[in-house]
Amino acid sequence: MSGRFGAVIIGGGQAGLAAGQYLRRLGADFVVLDAGEEVGWTWRRRWDSLRLFTPARFNHLPGLRFPARPDHYPSKDEMADYLVEYANRFALPVRHDRRVRELKRDGTRFTIRADGGDLEADHVVVATGPTMIPHRPSYAGRLDVPQLHSSDYRNPDQLPDGQILVVGAGNSGAEIALDLAPTRRVVLAGADTGRLPVPLGGLRYRLLNRLLTVDNAIGRRIAYRSTGRGSPLVRTRPEDLATAGVVRVARVIDADGGRALLADGRKVDVAAVVWCTGYRPDYHWIRIPVFNDGRPVQHRGVVAGCPGLYFVGLPFQSGFASSLVGGVGRDARYVTDHLAARRTAVGRPTAPPGPWDADVT
Repeated sequence: MSGRFGAVIIGGGQAGLAAGQYLRRLGADFVVLDAGEEVGWTWRRRWDSLRLFTPARFNHLPGLRFPARPDHYPSKDEMADYLVEYANRFALPVRHDRRVRELKRDGTRFTIRADGGDLEADHVVVATGPTMIPHRPSYAGRLDVPQLHSSDYRNPDQLPDGQILVVGAGNSGAEIALDLAPTRRVVLAGADTGRLPVPLGGLRYRLLNRLLTVDNAIGRRIAYRSTGRGSPLVRTRPEDLATAGVVRVARVIDADGGRALLADGRKVDVAAVVWCTGYRPDYHWIRIPVFNDGRPVQHRGVVAGCPGLYFVGLPFQSGFASSLVGGVGRDARYVTDHLAARRTAVGRPTAPPGPWDADVT
């Protein structure tokens, strides 16, 4: 595949599909490039028992409600099936097995070098999400036991009998600890992340969602601190872990052989480790100087330093929910509205839009 498009969306997950839905409504000439083999592939590759941390009423994308009871917590495969239905419903032009190797700005246009052919575009929306490179701490190599990152964990059968250390006490760590607890002794290490301090959907939550953005000093401090220590628990409660027999311990600071050294000085013998220590961004393929400390410099996804370049799905992009399924739609609409206005301003108007469906938020 090769050619020139009005817009190219890089990434075919929930953020990329939401942006595609808005561009489709606007009549834009665009394509979605995705590295996966099918829509929803990143969800299907997660651990077997995974359920979303938020109930179905918070998991809608623009224009299509999630097909489940409002209080149902969807499984990973239900989420993947929903994304497949979404892409099909709106006839989104997703091209699979199209990993992007390089994005450059060449004059007034962008050039995209991707598997399957190179492209040119007037606008680019980067929707690759926050889960890029699985992160393990530097001391992981000093642990002489089987190890998995949460991105590779599927079920307890992958791990030996004995005491399992789960490192990272955020949502993923808590969920995996509960998955292991019926058949293993589980030690969950990490600072207490607490729980989301307000109920989802209420007035206080909406205010918190607006505050937690990298656009203001308070939001940046909380957002970057949360990124390093794990996000507050949403579905799982501390008492759920205690009831399941999961042992909570301090964070791990070092390791030696089959023992982990904790911040409080204790040492823990372990048979295996699951690292729920998050991910690190990887934008090495974007050859445009729009980054500061590895993060794109943007306002609500619009990159002022490179007109025509946008991001969707970043953590705390415009609020707490920006990287969650139910939060990507608001940001997707903002950047595609900006894209459409810019396209008109430079003399390349989109086709007249059809009727706008009521947004589902």
